[in-house]
Amino acid sequence: MFMLNAQMRDTMLLAARILLSTLFLIMGWGKLTDFSGAVAYMAQTHVPFPALAAAVATVTELGLGLAVLAGVLTVPIALVLAAYTLVTGLIGHPFWSMSGMMRYDNMIHFYKNISIIGGLLALAAAGPGRFALRPAN
Repeated sequence: MFMLNAQMRDTMLLAARILLSTLFLIMGWGKLTDFSGAVAYMAQTHVPFPALAAAVATVTELGLGLAVLAGVLTVPIALVLAAYTLVTGLIGHPFWSMSGMMRYDNMIHFYKNISIIGGLLALAAAGPGRFALRPAN
């Protein structure tokens, strides 16, 4: 049976934090730099209070993405991001109400969100590893 030593485990947890945070940081930065576009997207998806929703999404993605990257409060933040990712998948990729290629494309995105949730739950279970600004949660 293959076992990870502590150094490999901590390195893999750092890689997981970097990879998982990348999505949130890129999307949050996009919302920050094109806030009017983010508001328009929120309105298009019929989110109530689109400007407020865009602001919350921007702060959540950038702030919590940076926290995951740094390894700060990893367990609770990974759980919050998992819930956030589920909600954004349900709102942003409702493939069940579509047809044709639009259905297929949104189904892929929805299930990518589900997979990201799996990674966030695994990170919450494992913790940040040794290479974190604050290893304690």
